Amino acid sequence: MEKLICEIEALIYASEYGITPAEIKQVMETVMEKSLEEHEIHSILAEIERRYQQEDRVMELRMVNSAYQFLTKPRYYATINQLQAHRAKKKLSQAALETLAIIAYRQPITKLEIEQIRGVNCDYSVQRLLEKELIVIAGKSESVGRPILYGTSNLFMDHFGLNSVADLPKLKEIVAESNTIGEATN
Repeated sequence: MEKLICEIEALIYASEYGITPAEIKQVMETVMEKSLEEHEIHSILAEIERRYQQEDRVMELRMVNSAYQFLTKPRYYATINQLQAHRAKKKLSQAALETLAIIAYRQPITKLEIEQIRGVNCDYSVQRLLEKELIVIAGKSESVGRPILYGTSNLFMDHFGLNSVADLPKLKEIVAESNTIGEATN
């Protein structure tokens, strides 16, 4: 049993974006040449999760976007944040962040709709987001000319630790009252 736990732990660790229990089952059945029950996979995942809850571990096993992956524990975020600050070339511009936010909240959305919201051309931002695999082409619109529709990718979900788009903060939680126009009526 310990060998199986180590094999699955290695799979999770080596998986670039996370791995689903179904993928774990498929790989392990190929390696072991015998069938595994779903409950066995889940009990092994629970054991791995328990082991990584110990104080001396810097990572924990988490399920994000229906897949398991190792993530750094929150108490180390400040240290990791410093590393990220030094990797400026991977940062998104303000324009790209705005475009990404519009896509996340309004998906599926066309480039024209994004440009109407932002008020400027967004060709470059959309291209950069596609290159960084934070957005994907989600199909074509039924409107005239059948423009491309954009949506967020699994990498976007992984990067922001979301299981679904419903986990995005509600806009009213983000916008401060001081940013409103006009006077409140009682």
